[in-house]
Amino acid sequence: MAAPNPEARSFDAIIIGAGQAGPSLAGRLTDAGWTVALVERKDFGGTCVNTGCMPTKTLVASAYAAHLARRSAEYGVVLQGDVGVDMKRVHDRARTVTLNARGNLETWLDGMKGCTVFRGHARFESADTVRVGDNLLTAPKIFLNVGGRANAPDMPGLDQISYLTNVGMMAVEELPRRLVIVGGSYIGLEFAQMYRRFGAEVTVVEMGPRLIGREDPEISDAVREILEGEGVSVRLNSECISFAPHKTEESPDGVCVHVTCEDGAPQVVGSHVLLAIGRKPNTDDLGLDKAGIELDKRGYVVVDDQLKTSNPGVWAMGDCNGKGAFTHTAYNDFEIIAANLLDNDPRRVSDRITCYGLFIDPPLGRVGMTEAEARATGRPLLVGKRPMTRVGRATEKGETQGFMKVVVDAETKAILGAAILGLNGDEAIHGMIDIMYAKAPYTTIQRAVHIHPTVSELIPTMLGELKPLT
Repeated sequence: MAAPNPEARSFDAIIIGAGQAGPSLAGRLTDAGWTVALVERKDFGGTCVNTGCMPTKTLVASAYAAHLARRSAEYGVVLQGDVGVDMKRVHDRARTVTLNARGNLETWLDGMKGCTVFRGHARFESADTVRVGDNLLTAPKIFLNVGGRANAPDMPGLDQISYLTNVGMMAVEELPRRLVIVGGSYIGLEFAQMYRRFGAEVTVVEMGPRLIGREDPEISDAVREILEGEGVSVRLNSECISFAPHKTEESPDGVCVHVTCEDGAPQVVGSHVLLAIGRKPNTDDLGLDKAGIELDKRGYVVVDDQLKTSNPGVWAMGDCNGKGAFTHTAYNDFEIIAANLLDNDPRRVSDRITCYGLFIDPPLGRVGMTEAEARATGRPLLVGKRPMTRVGRATEKGETQGFMKVVVDAETKAILGAAILGLNGDEAIHGMIDIMYAKAPYTTIQRAVHIHPTVSELIPTMLGELKPLT
């Protein structure tokens, strides 16, 4: 490694990015007596706080309230007049949640003893030196937490229209009359349901043969049934998507989305278009080549099992390393790095079990393998499934859509994967997650006594009714 630049300010560590992993790592390092420079070029808190989890789930909550109000008569509750939605107040509420979280984080970092915060764009000048505006910083250990952004691929006509990503949607305070969402996966479906519940006409355009293609077909089908049951139009097999302006008096920025589908009209007209077709890492303007940091063909930082890059003094956490792209995996990246550096605890990314949620209503909680992935292992399998219509808590609340499902290794009795699409599925799945981390057989949770009436109490019942998967 080159000799330290005498003009640079020296720290024990530099953290680039104040998303989910960076601030927590700064806290651990400074508690251990390290001096830390933390650099953030835009909004503290990253995607989750500013344009992802927190504001969108706040919008989901408002949409749920509107949906439940419309169903009030089912519960014997009488409302006078139609249910209306004040979109400005809806967005003000989401913005308040974001600003509070961002402000609290910024205040914590600014007051953190041993941490110096730099606001600006960080670029590497060498393997251990970073420039932020007029400041030159150097440290033997540097941590990347630079996140990602919405992907807008080169699609015909896209440069001729105004379109939105998840970031732009946070700034749209009026209700779109007709919202076209390109992309039938997790982000797109959450926006589809919430805006339909706010009162927009919504069409989802998906290139593949089904929604959320990484899930088992029965989950994709059930999710589609839920959305279509609320009036969301779904266009599948849209293999040749293109765009063109479609201006009208009521929609001066309207868009015509041309699709190729097995069924339906060859085009969909919208007042607004949301692109929800994946994300890409923020690694293209950091000067990583000057630091000898390798990227893969998609632009993600290449890391080992303990998140070290090809530069032995640099680690990468969160969305930029391609190892998870979730808030919870980013935070776990911080835990892995801190455990290895400070606790003499050799934690690894490969110890992590895949788990995530789809936050439509009802939500999907997922862990481990899908049925298709489990079949591909060639192991003898057991499967259990229970519809939410046979879950007392769901019946009592009048929310019986969906089902729970588990796949088990017949020989080892290990749970290989599970899905709960239904009331509280995003919470109830954690019993499965914990058993899998404990490496305990499914009989452990099967014999557990759960609280009644809950969704979780039917998991042991389902596990007691496993059948061979043929």
